[in-house]
Amino acid sequence: MEISRDKYLNQLIIRMHNGLIKIITGIRRCGKSFLLNNIFYNYLLKNGVDESHIIKFAFDSNEYLEKIGEDELELSEQKRKVDPRKFTQYVSSKIVDENMYYLLLDEVQNLGAFEYVLNSYLRKNNLDVYVTGSNSKFLSSDIITEFAGRGDEIHMLPLSFSEFYKSYEGNDEDALDGYFVYGGLPAVFLMKDEVQKQKYLKTQITNVYLRDLINRYNIKNDDSLNELLNILASGISTLINPTKLSNTFKSVKNEVLSNKTISNYIDYLEDAFIIKTSKRYDVKGKKYISTPFKVYFEDVGLRNAQLDFRQIETTHIMENIIFNELRYRGFNVDVGVVESKTTSNGKTIRKSFEVDFVANLGRKRYYIQSAYDIPDNEKLKQETNSFDRIDDSFKKIIVVNRTMKARTTEKGYTIIGIKEFLLNEDSLNF
Repeated sequence: MEISRDKYLNQLIIRMHNGLIKIITGIRRCGKSFLLNNIFYNYLLKNGVDESHIIKFAFDSNEYLEKIGEDELELSEQKRKVDPRKFTQYVSSKIVDENMYYLLLDEVQNLGAFEYVLNSYLRKNNLDVYVTGSNSKFLSSDIITEFAGRGDEIHMLPLSFSEFYKSYEGNDEDALDGYFVYGGLPAVFLMKDEVQKQKYLKTQITNVYLRDLINRYNIKNDDSLNELLNILASGISTLINPTKLSNTFKSVKNEVLSNKTISNYIDYLEDAFIIKTSKRYDVKGKKYISTPFKVYFEDVGLRNAQLDFRQIETTHIMENIIFNELRYRGFNVDVGVVESKTTSNGKTIRKSFEVDFVANLGRKRYYIQSAYDIPDNEKLKQETNSFDRIDDSFKKIIVVNRTMKARTTEKGYTIIGIKEFLLNEDSLNF
């Protein structure tokens, strides 16, 4: 079964021939290689590109390595990367005319001096370059450092719920229930057995994602990193403060882990696309608040696996899924704070009200609350306290965990069900 990833295909299409290196990033196993080597490759063929003008190379495949006289086992034993001279000679041999060639490179971090090689290809007018890389040695910070001004990053998330449901065999209720528990990694979606899904996700988080970071940053106390990830997984949708976390390690775990180390670990996890932090934004003051902040997981299945599937709290997972959906749609997403002042007996009383998400895209802005249910007016008032104190005209939306077509309250706020929100990309404009 081929899972459609039209949004990312379109992002590649609009970047064709733009003179930059197209760099597909994202958490391991989110579908980067399939997007490049299958979906985009087939698009090129269907649109008249001759197969001889598409140069594919996977640096983790012996089938391709043998073409340039390299051997995967030998590279591993010698702990070295692919010889860049052998590779560039191979590419040069494929370019035999002045017509446009498309270079599709998978796991490019396994190529020696890959930064130099890729930058050198920018000088060739008839070569359009697309690459993917693994998270252990090709992180978001690397992209900024090595390809500043010359790279065009396409960040790929695991399956959104609309992508998930498009290929799902069953009704939307069952689909959403499975998505809440197992997330959107394509390999997990294709598995039929729940035990297999759980085992795969737990193996990935422990033996792949965390092992990558431990090796990359030479982390000695991997138990502390794992425990921190447990705390972050338990605390999605709640405010996080590295200093308080440090105190927790000291008082509960009887372990010294400085707030600086905790901040570094969080940065590592975010660089590897395991988590994503969201800063607090003072809506009235129009400024960011550095701490505390919130942490969400790139994939809720990995979050649940980290906790051994013991804490499947619908309210928190729903908020994480809405956060990822907004990012999938291209929004920058912050946690909103609305300050309110009242005077009583000559004293000024300050109160803060939270907006779950402030979503910005160009000139568009939406204020969004995630609510498990709105059973009565009292709950509605509670969820919209922050909205009432925002004096601009941007749309304000409440997403609830039930089937509900979009409706408007007396104050002009929109309430919409989670499935309706996720399955219609234009749902913010209802």
